Amino acid sequence: MADIADNQEALHRRQYEFAAHLRDPQLNPAPADVEDRRMKIYRELFFNNVNRFLGGNFPVTVKILGEDGWAALVRDYYRDHISHSPLFPDMPREFLSYLAEERVQNPHAENDPPYLYELAHYEWVESGLSLAADPEPREGVDPDGDLLEQPPVLRQPAWLLAYNYAVNEIGPDNQPDAPADQPLHYLVMRNADDKVEFIKFNIVSARLYELLHADGQLTGRAALEIIATELQHNDPDAVLASGQRILEQWRAADIIVGTSATR
Repeated sequence: MADIADNQEALHRRQYEFAAHLRDPQLNPAPADVEDRRMKIYRELFFNNVNRFLGGNFPVTVKILGEDGWAALVRDYYRDHISHSPLFPDMPREFLSYLAEERVQNPHAENDPPYLYELAHYEWVESGLSLAADPEPREGVDPDGDLLEQPPVLRQPAWLLAYNYAVNEIGPDNQPDAPADQPLHYLVMRNADDKVEFIKFNIVSARLYELLHADGQLTGRAALEIIATELQHNDPDAVLASGQRILEQWRAADIIVGTSATR
């Protein structure tokens, strides 16, 4: 039994030695009894697979950083980040986690564009929402219900997002060096055809959506009255009329699928 335990421990040491070299060849030497020609094949195969897979998920980020800059960023991620999932589809989310929580500790981070994380997050959202679980089907939804007097039912899955940069406009020829004056709001939803749509909201539309999403029993009228109070608007009826038009536009755009009965 002792021999088996010793062999297992030796195997584990071997595996860690091998993996450490693949992650950071400059710091960790290759196993002594493996010729470098063979190790080179593994080094390039593992890194190139990660590099290409992530690059396919963040094409705009790759264009902005350039091939060399992108490869250097992926190399830092590949070396430093400890992933919590072994699944390839989860790797883009792991990469985002690295950018959000660990990248700041890297000395190369000072050369990153200030919008790097937000742009990468925006690029990931489409695949992330595509893989999101389908919601439980809702009974008793009236597609033609009164959006003011009954609770509007929002299409799901959908995410309301806020960014400091106009991420939908960023590209190699349009790279902002300062954030917008106010946060920019986007609704990302998977429509009835299972396609992901991006819709830009103003701050009032975002607040209306946020209220309806947070409380499934809130009527359109109640949500708009909250907004009128928050705005300290001198004409609440104007807020109500404008909000009703927004709700009807959302129904036409399939953001709202109908209404549910109040309790």
